[in-house]
Amino acid sequence: MPNTQNDALFILIKTLTKAEKRNFQLAFNRDNTKEDVLFIKLFQALDKMKEYDEEQILKKVPDIKKQQLSNVKAHLYKHLLTTLRLLYKTKDPLIDLREQLDYARVLYNKGLYNQSLKILARAKVSAREQEETMLHFETVEFEKLIESRHITRSLDNRAEELSDESRVINEQLNNVSRLSTLALRMYGMYLKLGHARDEKDSHMLKSFFETNLPPIQPGSMSFYERGHLYQAYCWYYYILQDFPMYYRYTQKWVDLFSQYPRLKETDVDLYIKALHNLLTAHFHTMNHEKFIEVLGEMERFINEKEESLNENTRTSAFVYLYTGKINSHFLDGTFSEGLKLVAEVEEKISEHQLTVDQHRVLVFYYKIACLYFGSGDNNNAIVYLNKIIHLRIGNLRADIQCFARILHLIAHYELENYSLVEYLIKSVYHFIAKNKDLSQVMEEILKFLRKNMYANPKALRTAFKELKERLEVIAKNPYERRSYLYLDIVSWLESKIESIPVQEVIRQKFLNKVPRI
Repeated sequence: MPNTQNDALFILIKTLTKAEKRNFQLAFNRDNTKEDVLFIKLFQALDKMKEYDEEQILKKVPDIKKQQLSNVKAHLYKHLLTTLRLLYKTKDPLIDLREQLDYARVLYNKGLYNQSLKILARAKVSAREQEETMLHFETVEFEKLIESRHITRSLDNRAEELSDESRVINEQLNNVSRLSTLALRMYGMYLKLGHARDEKDSHMLKSFFETNLPPIQPGSMSFYERGHLYQAYCWYYYILQDFPMYYRYTQKWVDLFSQYPRLKETDVDLYIKALHNLLTAHFHTMNHEKFIEVLGEMERFINEKEESLNENTRTSAFVYLYTGKINSHFLDGTFSEGLKLVAEVEEKISEHQLTVDQHRVLVFYYKIACLYFGSGDNNNAIVYLNKIIHLRIGNLRADIQCFARILHLIAHYELENYSLVEYLIKSVYHFIAKNKDLSQVMEEILKFLRKNMYANPKALRTAFKELKERLEVIAKNPYERRSYLYLDIVSWLESKIESIPVQEVIRQKFLNKVPRI
């Protein structure tokens, strides 16, 4: 029996807004044919269900026989897409642009070549304005086809103009393809590796990047050529932990939208993503003032566009905005204050459960666990760390999965669950070794926990100091610094040494502008 996760029609209906549902039902109530009534009944039955259940469908809509169900579902799915396309034609200029190309094709098939060319001319202007190189190319190729096959009485140099235009666009398309592929593969490497773990990772990354970076001429590049180039560089420097350079390219990415302000309207998702990366750059460079400024800019933009955002962009907006809000509490050490966001994040994850990916959920759970740990609530930190440990996601973000297990041990240690820590250490070692991610920092923490679980308070304070000194030496290794991006272990050790809450240590560092490590 199909289930919620793989029944395409059920998932589509569950993502519909109230306005979309109303628009669909109005469209079919105009005719009210027998087939339309059947579609509406099936639609209403699926809309009321919390989980997909074919037996319940057949009971609620007895007019549909079991052998008919598959066909009726297929037709309903098609009609839903048709009404959604008509609804969003005015909201998404790309849908309207593609429709213009369809109209041009219809006119061409009827032998109305000049009318077809007029529509293509308007479509070409629109494609240029939206930086849609692929559609621009398709339009020019259609124009070439008409001019080469029919007498249209165009200008004498029309053939040369179209040939030159086609050549330039073709070069742009080639660059866009190569640069977008490079950016995508860099992102894939990040999902697999996290930050570079050693010299081998770094060398592999640099070699791959330099080999696949096409020759570029920044002055003549289109919006999307430059956008994909900046994204590729962002991931490159982010994986290498070169945050000043990462900041430079995230800022270039955001500034690109100032040069092409229309793209803020036509590619909202990309603009919000650019702001998100700029926020991440300010977070890692500890630039609190700029961080708050960009976070405010993002929130204002999202609120202004709220009514016009599609579901895909709403999901991205939620992820980026709440990641930024949580990170602001990590920056200034206000962990207890940040816990007010947890209920909102959980509600949003549930609201966007069909569109938010497991990677984003994993990151949110880890950040929430860190909020609880930083505020001193180890029990709730463990609740969210257990959610990560029990997620079935293979080696996706193995780096976070490994550090989640380390933090899980520390939280149990804080609760004095020593026998459990002793039991878990071996499995944590095994998991980290399997993922080839055992850093010196992790090794030192595991050794410390195993050796000092039952130490008396005086000896324990000395052990904390010694571990802190060793970790500060390790931090000088650029590849070991990645460990401190996931877990501010030094601040935790300082809190144990000074017998004060960890968030107070971090708060004081923030107020006194003291680097974390």
